[in-house]
Amino acid sequence: MEWKNTTVVTEFVLLGFSRSWDIQLLLFVFLLLLYMATLFSNILILLAISQDHHLLGSPMFFLLGHLAFLDLCMSSFATPRALFAFLAQRQAISFQGCMAQIFFLHLFGGSEMLLLIVMAYDRYVAICHPLHYASLMGRHRCIGLVLTSWAGGLLHASVQLGFTLSVPFCGSNHVDSFFCDIPLVIKLACVDTYPLEVMMVTNSGILSLVCFVGLLFSYGYILATVSSRAPVEGTSKALSTCASHVIVITMYFGPCMFIYLSPYTHFWVDKMLSVLYTAVTPFLNPTVYALKNKKMKSAMWRLLY
Repeated sequence: MEWKNTTVVTEFVLLGFSRSWDIQLLLFVFLLLLYMATLFSNILILLAISQDHHLLGSPMFFLLGHLAFLDLCMSSFATPRALFAFLAQRQAISFQGCMAQIFFLHLFGGSEMLLLIVMAYDRYVAICHPLHYASLMGRHRCIGLVLTSWAGGLLHASVQLGFTLSVPFCGSNHVDSFFCDIPLVIKLACVDTYPLEVMMVTNSGILSLVCFVGLLFSYGYILATVSSRAPVEGTSKALSTCASHVIVITMYFGPCMFIYLSPYTHFWVDKMLSVLYTAVTPFLNPTVYALKNKKMKSAMWRLLY
């Protein structure tokens, strides 16, 4: 099927969460406080790691710093604009701005998915092959893995955006969310969107599912290895750490799988799920991956006091 880009829509209208002023105000305060806390915690992590040579030289903290940067990006691609739009009472976003949100959402989201796999691999090597850790997770290897994560995210976002730009938009321009994403935007196209929905399931839904299952297996294997080698106290600590990590990645990948594996239907809960992986998870990541680590907490306290 050949689609000619006969787009006549110049802007989209983001409907947000609710028509009720009270609910809008409550969500505005919630998103504002959440965004400020996310900025503070992730910037603090970046500063603490960059100013401590011991942390910066550690593969685990090197990767954690990149995760904090991605969380800053993920929480900032749409939330500040949504907050400003509430104050200005302007719901419209330009066509170019909408496409930019789609691109950056999938760039940062795809990169973070792959980086979480890299971080799980780092923990696997450290626990299961400690004697080979220095050689397997050297600085050049870490940089290569991080660049691979960004490259994978860029490829993922480029494919998504390319398919979206190839279809014409000439009808309704109302997007039932507080930011633009493919499942909602392609429903406004003037052509049969079935090929796009298949692409989205393949490129976003299956990617999320494979990454999630891979992470579950990796943490399961790490826990099994620790329980076979360490005493009960060590096993309990590893179980606590793995459980908290699994909770966070479930909150991140769960909404993605629900939204992108079922593009043919749209539920009201999709809005709440979109907040989970774009705003809540970037706030929780520092708590789970950084604040439970004694070295990281010490570096952050030194920076603050």
